[in-house]
Amino acid sequence: MNISSNLRLNMTGAEADPTQRAQRYRAAIDMASFADQQGFSSVNVEEHHVAENSWLPSPLTMAAAIAARTERCSIGVMALLVTLYDPIRLAEDIAVVDLLSEGRLNFVAGMGYREVEFHIANKPFAERGKWMDHVLETLLKAWEDEPFEYRGEMVNVTPKPFSRPHPMFLVGGMSKPAARRAARLGLPFAPPVADPVLEAYYYQQLEKYGTQGFTHSPPADFSILFIHDKPDQAWEELGKHFLNEVIEYSSWKTEGVNRPLEFSSDSVEALRAEKRYEIITPKECMQRHRDRTDFFAAIHPLIGGMPLDKAWQSLHLYSEQVLAPLLAEQTR
Repeated sequence: MNISSNLRLNMTGAEADPTQRAQRYRAAIDMASFADQQGFSSVNVEEHHVAENSWLPSPLTMAAAIAARTERCSIGVMALLVTLYDPIRLAEDIAVVDLLSEGRLNFVAGMGYREVEFHIANKPFAERGKWMDHVLETLLKAWEDEPFEYRGEMVNVTPKPFSRPHPMFLVGGMSKPAARRAARLGLPFAPPVADPVLEAYYYQQLEKYGTQGFTHSPPADFSILFIHDKPDQAWEELGKHFLNEVIEYSSWKTEGVNRPLEFSSDSVEALRAEKRYEIITPKECMQRHRDRTDFFAAIHPLIGGMPLDKAWQSLHLYSEQVLAPLLAEQTR
């Protein structure tokens, strides 16, 4: 049985009081430590900027804090908006987190689609594809052992990362240029939704460039989970926190960008019916693990400003009534 479990931390919620914001961040790191001790496969963080609900804008800072409090789980940034960074500084920061985690860091390199994020980063939105190429090429060169020419001068970026030849990362995107970019650089490709035609194109490009790689996408029915003994009651009491995150995310809808977690209503009932965000019992979650080899439990306890006691309750229910029994079975 494949037991894949992920703790999602994106810090949505927008508490007005700074003490409450600090408590939420500290709780997130405590949860990452707890998840690691309980046997979670991974802890993932995300990146968005100037969001009304305070979506996490500093994923590498958060990943570093998680690395310092964990020992086994992988630490993912899904996605790291690499086009918003200076590439040399980004190479250094990623290397430091990779060293702190002893190679447990991984990320999806995202290009981004919100013009305001490029505006505040002082990066040209219209040239984001060209800048994406430049950043990725620079990262790969920076992590090599030898100096390389950068803007007319030889440089040797240090420290080198723990992972060799470089930290594990995939190129995100839903277009042929994204697939071609990944193939040209010999990097795995991660569309946000499965697309057989695009994936076939990626493999054609691998052959063209003489490189190797693979594709990775979530299952078609992927959903974000919150664990509760009484889902009906939980939706009534806590559904507003799910809407907090979903409405903000959906407000960034961009033509031509396929985002599987978009939502077109402001109704808790409609969100529940869509089943992209689910509240399920420990028993149901256990059954999904048993029934499907491709199932991974994406546990999102802090969603949209969820009260900390409710968030911890959800995490404990999954850890103690689902994950612990499954892991015990594997050791028999």
